[in-house]
Amino acid sequence: MRLLVARCQVDYAGRLTAHLPLATRLILSKADGSVSIHADDRAYKPLNWMNPPCTLSVSAPADSDFEQVWELRNKDADTLVISIAEVLHDSSHELGVDPGLVKDGVEAHLQVLLAEHPETFGAGWSLVQREYLTPIGPVDLLFRDDAGGYVAVEVKRRGEIDGVEQLTRYLALMNADPLLAPVRGVFAAQLIKPQAKTLAGTRGITCVSVDYDVLRGLDNAEDRLF
Repeated sequence: MRLLVARCQVDYAGRLTAHLPLATRLILSKADGSVSIHADDRAYKPLNWMNPPCTLSVSAPADSDFEQVWELRNKDADTLVISIAEVLHDSSHELGVDPGLVKDGVEAHLQVLLAEHPETFGAGWSLVQREYLTPIGPVDLLFRDDAGGYVAVEVKRRGEIDGVEQLTRYLALMNADPLLAPVRGVFAAQLIKPQAKTLAGTRGITCVSVDYDVLRGLDNAEDRLF
């Protein structure tokens, strides 16, 4: 990973155009080929970025006020141009292979239980694979529904907007694969926040609230008084 703190301006052209005037920013260049530009606010969200696959060319124009110009181009011919006026910090770090997110005990066990009980989502469902790998990480569960279609399920203990965004990215990649498409999504959690349900609805993702105790066989609905 390369970390560059620099005074730069940024121009994006493609399906939309965007311009960031000259200012000090963090430029993050990762081993997967992605490049993102960050300000010192907005938490983790970049000001602009380009995802792989893309090509990067770096030039040092002699007739310009800029020390170097980075030009990135993706397969759709969108371009991201970073014009660097001054480099304040430049370092590279080898992070190695990341072991991935380690889920807490409840969340991991929920995934196992839902894999064992596909009928939670509907009659006739069958498990294809747990931890189905995509280029950006594993989808928790991949099922076939009663009509034979693929369904990607993301499992959380507490369902929030970030989880919906995560599943949206998985679905975009999976639906680009002609051997899988069409793939629909289900967001499953013990508790799903209203904002997450609203966002899921706009993405065509179904939300399912799951009862951990029922899945574990510790609660029988027939024994309840109310």
